[in-house]
Amino acid sequence: MNNNLPLVSIITVNYNESQVTIDLLTSLRHLTYKNVEVIVVDNASPNDDPSIIKETFPEIMLITSEENLGFAGGNNLGVKVAKGDYLLFINNDTIVPEHFLEPLVETLQKDTGIGMVSPKIKFHWDPSKIQYAGYTPMNKWTIRNQSIGYHKMDDGSYDTEGVTASIHGAAMMVPGHVIEEVGMMNEMYFLYYEEHDWAEMIKRAGYSIYYQPKSYILHKESLSTGKNSPLKTYYIARNRIVFARRNFSFKYLWFSMLFQTVVSIPKNLITFLLKGQFEHLKAFSNAIFWNLTHFKLTK
Repeated sequence: MNNNLPLVSIITVNYNESQVTIDLLTSLRHLTYKNVEVIVVDNASPNDDPSIIKETFPEIMLITSEENLGFAGGNNLGVKVAKGDYLLFINNDTIVPEHFLEPLVETLQKDTGIGMVSPKIKFHWDPSKIQYAGYTPMNKWTIRNQSIGYHKMDDGSYDTEGVTASIHGAAMMVPGHVIEEVGMMNEMYFLYYEEHDWAEMIKRAGYSIYYQPKSYILHKESLSTGKNSPLKTYYIARNRIVFARRNFSFKYLWFSMLFQTVVSIPKNLITFLLKGQFEHLKAFSNAIFWNLTHFKLTK
């Protein structure tokens, strides 16, 4: 351990994917940045024995939750025991190169006005293609944003670092003092949009969100929830509206809800119906109903 380096707490959440998590931890063992603590939170995996993770990597801290707390809640358990100057939240379905941490730490050390930083994210199945090189601002009508560089070749065109509209939950580093000031992720989201909500909280506190392409990870993407599962349909549809309700001004919230009511919701319902995707239809309907029956949102 190099005590001259700030301590980085690396937090990852496991859910029924011990071998996937082990693959990540294997790559973390090769990091050239040595002052780290690794915290694995098992989110009450029903079909997995996370003890194999601790047996294989005795140096890590394994926290076993008694219930599935979702992405935000699982990571927040890790935050509560983390001792690092900087906290890195990283998906368990990722692989990191050995020099991954240094550019992220240096970015936050050089500019204390940065509240979050994400690396370039590339697809594990094809490392020549980009998944994330920053985000566009959230569209006030559709409540969607676009990942810059998505599916583009990593040919150097997306190697300019700088402020971006939002963070990527697959890999994001946050200074400990920012979390103390702003608070942890809102656990109401459970899955999806929680990192965007957190980014908005941090921006409102006066910090910027940063993209650092000198660092990168490889992402296997949506292993625990499924790429097109009804679970994913439910939480994305529900939380898209939750995000707007929590973060848009009254004027933009009114516009976005009008668009959702007249265009987006009918379009999705008809699409699921015509395709015979009845499980997705039910999940989407339940997501809208949840927002209609939950008038007060937690802060």
